[in-house]
Amino acid sequence: MTQGLSAFSRLSALSDRHRALGTAFEASWNDMPVPQNYATDTYDEVIAVRTAAGLFDVSALRMIDVAGKEALAVLNEMCTSDISKIAPGASSLTSVVDENGSLIDDVLIYCDGPNAYRISHGGGSLEDILPGVAAGRDVTFTKDNDVHIMSLQGPKALDILNPNTPFALETLPYFGHQRTTLFGRPVSIARGGYSAERGYEVFCAAADAVALWDAILAAGKPVGAMPVSWSCLDVVRVEGGLLFFPYDMPQGDTTPWEVGLGWTVDLSKPAFRGRDALVRRKGQERVAQVGVEIDHHAAVEPGAKLFRDGKEVGLVNSTAYSRYLMRSLALAHVTPDLAGFGTELEVRGADGTFAARVVKTPFYDPLRLRTHPLEERTA
Repeated sequence: MTQGLSAFSRLSALSDRHRALGTAFEASWNDMPVPQNYATDTYDEVIAVRTAAGLFDVSALRMIDVAGKEALAVLNEMCTSDISKIAPGASSLTSVVDENGSLIDDVLIYCDGPNAYRISHGGGSLEDILPGVAAGRDVTFTKDNDVHIMSLQGPKALDILNPNTPFALETLPYFGHQRTTLFGRPVSIARGGYSAERGYEVFCAAADAVALWDAILAAGKPVGAMPVSWSCLDVVRVEGGLLFFPYDMPQGDTTPWEVGLGWTVDLSKPAFRGRDALVRRKGQERVAQVGVEIDHHAAVEPGAKLFRDGKEVGLVNSTAYSRYLMRSLALAHVTPDLAGFGTELEVRGADGTFAARVVKTPFYDPLRLRTHPLEERTA
């Protein structure tokens, strides 16, 4: 039974729009009901994202404003990467680990200017440790429950938004962000997303969310844009080989090295939370993060076991059946010796036993030309 919306501490200002699109709010995240499904077919939504544009409501992300003379010092102590390298107008993904070097969150940090940052995070426990790290420091941190985030993803996203903002959106680099207006309303627009397509995330006040949602969809309708659900988001992010904390870290004590996030760790910077443990555990990886293609006509269930020569060697984490690619896909953990492309495996799950193999990720657009066009790389 769907839980009543009144039971949640956070509600999207777009809830009525989602309900009109057919959702029963079957799921929630970060104490906000989310439109897991609409009346439209999930695979039609995926096609819209891949060929035109899809508009997601991702307001369930948690946003925290961090400011003050010691804001940078606090973030550098808490995060594994060097936050001083994030220039104003840029953002960067980083990891947060505990004293044992185990991942407890992955976060996106936006730099708005000297001593001014915004943290976007999902289901991890960053908020449990931030007060302790900030204690006694010249820093303030404020949770922003008013901000709403709409993510327009797809090859037509730039064409839809660009004529409706005074900012030259085509100049915004990947992971860049800019305060401007959109359809006459104040916003911050960031280039990025969770779809393996070129896309933009629009941050706005709750009071402007409905008007902006309607305006974006109206502007996009002539080119095939449509509202898309979280089930669609699940498919396109697996196609793109993008991890989702904590579902792709089921062991509970996973290190960044074990999920391909070692690039978020800068051991050359001064002491930070969990640094000594990360040094100790580097080179002792128990699992490797891989993409697996499965000979099955549907998605297998997360948690299905992987075998090699009759021996259990890994675990399936995130899964999807991609009708767009006509393949059953999984993001999985295997023992490091089996991470090579082409390694043959066997999946055993509730639906049966299926042949599988390790393949290159992302499954979709493996050269990432959609998010990082060649002309931008060579400019």
